[in-house]
Amino acid sequence: MNWDPDGQPRKPEILGIGAQKAGTSWLAQMLGQHPQIWIPPFKEVQYFNHLFIPEHRRWIGWHYRNKPQEVRERHKRRNIPLPPELDAYLDRIISGKMFHNQWYKRIFAPAPAIAQPMDFTPEYSTLPPEGVDYVAKFLPKARIIYLIRHPVDRAVSQLRMNLRREKRTPATVADWMAEVGNPVLFDRGDYASYLPRWRERYPDMLILPFGRIARDPGAVMDQVEAYLGIGPFPYMNLRQKVFASPAGLNPPPEAIEALNRRLQPQLDFLADHMGEAFTAEIR
Repeated sequence: MNWDPDGQPRKPEILGIGAQKAGTSWLAQMLGQHPQIWIPPFKEVQYFNHLFIPEHRRWIGWHYRNKPQEVRERHKRRNIPLPPELDAYLDRIISGKMFHNQWYKRIFAPAPAIAQPMDFTPEYSTLPPEGVDYVAKFLPKARIIYLIRHPVDRAVSQLRMNLRREKRTPATVADWMAEVGNPVLFDRGDYASYLPRWRERYPDMLILPFGRIARDPGAVMDQVEAYLGIGPFPYMNLRQKVFASPAGLNPPPEAIEALNRRLQPQLDFLADHMGEAFTAEIR
């Protein structure tokens, strides 16, 4: 990756946010290849949600206990020597007091002068109003990329991921109905609450529908490049899914219908605020 070992602390110029399971990892992998963009080696900084969403702090602690080691292990698996400056950086970011403004700016210090630092933390999309206000005051010129996926598809994808992580398989329709009633499935897809907050502070932010990535990833990257003011780049693995879901664990029709009823207001909101053409591309 591009690296300036003598770089000075700086703020990110771009935030990547959006719904879980909406293509954020794919976009981060694409932009991470571009020499004019610099993303930290562990991708998600989790700074603003640490400040404003207290319930996130427990798993953010896990994130920082594990991600530096994952970077080291990834180099080892690929038989790529770990650069000493990267090794020192990984130690430095988890040493001493964390989650203050100067620490946050140090995260982006290695970004070369020609590159725009980017914080790709999808969870920022769920910040409360005072959190988005804070971001807007701290990063008034930042460009924001917000990814959106069909709320039902997104909820099903998250549910399947959660069940696999927990090694559980619902046995009956009643079990599935209990699963799709879990409030955790709806928070990240609450576009009606979150999107207006961000658009109010960043009216020119780029909002991308998930379905466009699968249909025409090249056009998506053309749009992103134009928005960020960066040159064209020959991205590798443009059509490769980053975290393709394995087969199985498909909710029964009754559970899907319950999700459709619960999430119809989100679809209505997107149609009213983003237009029918955009809404047709979210799946």
